[in-house]
Order: sequence, then C-alpha cells, then structure tokens
Amino acid sequence: MSETQQSKTVVIATRESRLALWQAEHVKSRLEAELGLNVTLLGMTTRGDQILDRALSKVGGKGLFVKELETALEEGRAQLAVHSLKDVPMELPEGFELAAILQREDPRDALVSNRYATLDELPQGAVVGTSSLRRVVQLLALRPDLRIEPLRGNLDTRMRKLDEGGYDAIVLAAAGLKRLGAGDRIRSYFDIETMIPCAGQGALGLELRADAAELKAQIAGMIDQPTWLATLAERAVSRALGGSCSVPLAAHAHWLDGVLHLSAALGSAQHPSHPLLKTRLQAQPQTAEAAEALGLQAAQALMALGAAGYLPPAQA
Repeated sequence: MSETQQSKTVVIATRESRLALWQAEHVKSRLEAELGLNVTLLGMTTRGDQILDRALSKVGGKGLFVKELETALEEGRAQLAVHSLKDVPMELPEGFELAAILQREDPRDALVSNRYATLDELPQGAVVGTSSLRRVVQLLALRPDLRIEPLRGNLDTRMRKLDEGGYDAIVLAAAGLKRLGAGDRIRSYFDIETMIPCAGQGALGLELRADAAELKAQIAGMIDQPTWLATLAERAVSRALGGSCSVPLAAHAHWLDGVLHLSAALGSAQHPSHPLLKTRLQAQPQTAEAAEALGLQAAQALMALGAAGYLPPAQA
C-alpha cells in the first residue's frame, strides 16, 4: 500500500445509537488493522431515530435509517456507511451500492423479560412489545392470546421501557444484545424455524458510492462469502415481494454441509391473525446470481400459496 493510501482518511457515517456506534467502531478497527487505513467516525441522527411515536411502516420504512448517511456519502463528507443490514432498503438509490457484508452474528430473535423465561410461560393476555410486523404475525401464530404493543427506540430505550413495567416481555434481535454486552438479558431464544428472522438480521453491510472504485477494491477482502450469499438470497425474497416495514415478511438462509437452506414466511399486515404462508428451499449457490435466484424461487413459492392476497395492492 502506498504512503498516499495510508495517509488518506476514510470517514465512516454512522447513526449515533450505542449499537450503531459499536458497529462503526468494529468496522473502523478492522479497516485500521487489516488495511492500514486512517479512519474517523461521523455520527449522525437519522429520521428513523427522531420519529419514535409511530411505527416505521407508517412513516417511510427502513430508508429512514439510511438517508442522512447516504447524503453524507453523496456530498463527500463520508466515504463509507455502516448499517445493520436488516435496516437497508432492498433497492438502493442510484449511485450507491453495498460493497461488503461481514460475517453474521447470531441471527435469532430473543425474548427479554424480567419475570418469564420463555414464550410459553407468559400468562394469557400478556403484553409483549415489538413494532416489527414480522414479529407480530409470528408471535400471534404461536400465541393468539398475546397483546402485542408497539415498542420503538434504540435498544437501551426498549429495555428501559420493559424495566419500567410497560411490558411483560419484549422481543429483540439477539445480535444487538450480544454486541452491546447485554446477552445476559436474554431469557430464551426463538428457534429459527419458529420465528424466522428478517432478511439480513445479524449482519453488517458496508455502503459506499458506486464510483468509489479504490475503496471498494480495498474492502472486498472483508466480505464473508457464506454470509454474503445467504443474505443475498434473503434480500431477493424481500425485493421480489416488495419487502418493507409494511410487509410482515421473514426470510432467513443458513448453510448446512455446503447446502444453503432458505426459509421464508409471509403474514398479513391488515389481518395479523391470518395463517402464515411458509416455504423452505435449498440449493448450493456459488455466485451472487445463483443466491438471488434461490430467493426469487422462494418468493414465487409464496405467491403460489396465495401471497398476492396478503400484500398491499402495490406489491401484489
């Protein structure tokens, strides 16, 4: 690496929540250790962080967490943005791309409660907090008696609301809890097939401008190929079905003995108690195109099961 490359500073745009900063610091340390780059952070507050009184599905969806970061990339104030991949819209604006996806942390959902160890232990009519439509439909499929109440805010805010007595239990991504050293708050994990995660859950995505060829080449070695192919398959399911915060769609792929197993489920946002549509496929994709083709097959399988009747008119 040339002296010029070493002295050039890479600015990472990041949200300012504790989890987002952990993720950005993690990428920063890897860029410094593995590539010898000088890296600084540009903390930003996004619209998704500011709007806490309404569900994301009603105010613009996942893009609310990335727009300001993309503006910083566009204006040259930052060269790289670090995202929880599950927060990244399935279609990026023209001129931007996901250049790397890092090795995934635990993708499962977790039950956090001060009184109950498992979902089965919750009493009839217990109040469970989540603002994820994906979690809502799957929780109701398991326990139709539960009272699901909205829960927004960063991870610390959500746990504080639980501790203040507003909920009997809340459901959070295990990855975030573990990254922040709060794994001891997890009372139990949901099995992957019982509560299928959302596309990209547990993985970090690195976004940059499409014309940043030098930086893209530099970080290519950070790509975790198994996670890359698995999450491409997951995101392809969501993209094909118009996946957003307003569509209760789950998609998760995992490798077993060289085979990629993809599970997907779709519920109805308008009628959360409707039966879930589920499919499970497998393949041995070696390329991005093959992984995305598997995801498209899963979306087509859900359509064959009646997905059109579950989707908003624009997506059906």
